[in-house]
Amino acid sequence: MRAIGIVLAGGNASRMKELTNKRAVAAMPIAGSYRAVDFALSSLANSRVQKVAVLTQYNSRSLNEHMSSSKWWDFGRKQGGLYVFTPTITADNSFWYRGTADSIYQNIDFLRNSHEPYVVITSGDIIYKLDFNKVLEEHIENKADITIVCKRLGKHEDTSRYGIITTAEDGRITSFDEKPIGSEDEPLVSAGIYVIRRRQLIEMLERANEEERYDLVRDIIIRFKDVKKIYAFEHKAYWRNIASVNDYYDANMDFLNHDIRDYFFRQYPDVYSKVDDLPPAKYNAGAEVRNSLIASGTIVNGRIENSVIFKQVYIGNNCTIRNSIILNGVHIGDNTYIENCIVESKDTIKPGSNYTGQPGTPRIVLERSDRYGM
Repeated sequence: MRAIGIVLAGGNASRMKELTNKRAVAAMPIAGSYRAVDFALSSLANSRVQKVAVLTQYNSRSLNEHMSSSKWWDFGRKQGGLYVFTPTITADNSFWYRGTADSIYQNIDFLRNSHEPYVVITSGDIIYKLDFNKVLEEHIENKADITIVCKRLGKHEDTSRYGIITTAEDGRITSFDEKPIGSEDEPLVSAGIYVIRRRQLIEMLERANEEERYDLVRDIIIRFKDVKKIYAFEHKAYWRNIASVNDYYDANMDFLNHDIRDYFFRQYPDVYSKVDDLPPAKYNAGAEVRNSLIASGTIVNGRIENSVIFKQVYIGNNCTIRNSIILNGVHIGDNTYIENCIVESKDTIKPGSNYTGQPGTPRIVLERSDRYGM
């Protein structure tokens, strides 16, 4: 593909609450064995984008460790590769990334030293599959300056955290309202994915920096919407943005749906991730599992219903887990009841504990007991 990729993975989502105290949103575990950033990297790899930069900043250690080897996404090659860029103090600059546009500008040499004519920019905290070749073909056909991948939301969904887009009959964007309060039913929203010519992006970033403008959407796309030819590409398959605790919970619960699992994991192209060398999940006598995802390295003794259990979790005797997400490395003591909860990774839940959240409002469980002193 005649494009390079940029994955924006450095933001801090305050609406994720305690879940992002020790990791970036792009590093959030998804569907038992994946991370949020895997979906963007896999789409780029499957579209034959050979050179990809991931821009990280906030709580980036977990994310950087996950991407320590590019082989999992087939970016280990002589031409191209996977690059991870964090803010760097230099003689000319001592700032952290001040926005999405500034994060790209501070790594503008990556754009200048590339030869591909186009750039694909995608967020690292969205769950989707997309063939960027189709987006690029439509971008070229429309002779567009910028193409924004869009998604039509269902009725009654919260639109206050999205950019609402209006288009003409030919698909050209006529208005872009960033994060409005209230909108029409089934609005068309920005999916956080953009295609733009590389040289034009360099020019826009240089101008924005001179004017001390640092946000990609507000200071480049919205600002130039009446000057540049900006078109929408509607993505009609699954797409979900992880911007809050409820979004994260719902995204994982979506994978309990057979059709969604089949779409991501059985239909071409595949989704790739770093693979841990772990034994398969073990179900001891008395274990009962219904409509749940159980990742490798997990030992189950109790009852699990409608839940996502991540890697290396231990679930004790007579435990009941319902409608919950148990993150990596959790140890759950005997006779514990958990419902409508998200249990943070490496927690130790004391025997006989009871944690219950409300339907639609999952409870975050943070329990730092000493598992070896019980």
